[in-house]
Amino acid sequence: MKFSAGTEGPKLKAPANATDCHHHVYNAKFPVDPTATLRPPDALVDDYRALQKRIGTTRNVLVQPSTYGIDNRAHLEALAAFGPTARMVAVVNDKVSADELKRMHDLGVRGIRFNLAQAGATTPEMMEPLSKRINDLGWHIQINAPAAKIMEVMPILEDKVASPIVFDHLAHIPQPDGVNHPLFAKVRGLMDKGRTWMKLSGAYADTKVGPPTYSDSSAVARAYAKAYPERCVWGSDWPHPTEQTKGVPDDAVLFDLLTDWVPDEKARHRILVENPATLYDFKS
Repeated sequence: MKFSAGTEGPKLKAPANATDCHHHVYNAKFPVDPTATLRPPDALVDDYRALQKRIGTTRNVLVQPSTYGIDNRAHLEALAAFGPTARMVAVVNDKVSADELKRMHDLGVRGIRFNLAQAGATTPEMMEPLSKRINDLGWHIQINAPAAKIMEVMPILEDKVASPIVFDHLAHIPQPDGVNHPLFAKVRGLMDKGRTWMKLSGAYADTKVGPPTYSDSSAVARAYAKAYPERCVWGSDWPHPTEQTKGVPDDAVLFDLLTDWVPDEKARHRILVENPATLYDFKS
């Protein structure tokens, strides 16, 4: 299977309408942003559908990667191909028009991403004004950044952002400190306010232990899921763009981590089905 180690399905059976809330597509027919440092090979809609068949998820959320900057065409095209079972998180800057935001909303976009881990077209200074503009649409801002950068922008997130906030990849809590790192307490403080969500994704992003248990990252994921089962969602991060040179993970293993992170079946159902329906406006 492309961009995934292993061929077996997961032990965990995905419930109906289970949602992968974080993946990308890559298509060479669309231009790469000049600032992009991650330039994976083609990972197309049909390739992702093969992953869905293997894992058992049926809904999905496309996330605009740094590769394409603010040119959302590759992912909007994929969004149209997936149809009503898909949603998207776009990347825009502060020059985006109200008409363009409305157009993207009608196509299925439900949030905008600030990828501060890569040089790009968005800056922290855009968070406040853009969050005010998208809040009326029911959108959120999604944050992907290393721990030091999240700590740096925390005053903006705490006091300036008008919309809900979603953190990618466990908020990149550094290891081996894990839940004892100062960032974890800061993120918990935001989540305690009730408008911040966490993606239980990217177990490999900050682990020092590695597969199959990712026990250090797993401890962080368990802590989020236990404290905030109503505001956690799961994502595969397929095709794992940061892992292309290191060796892609086994997506069945990643999905099965949920049995460790969220032992309660009802809570897992909430994280895989109900929470995504709320956050991304899926219709039942």
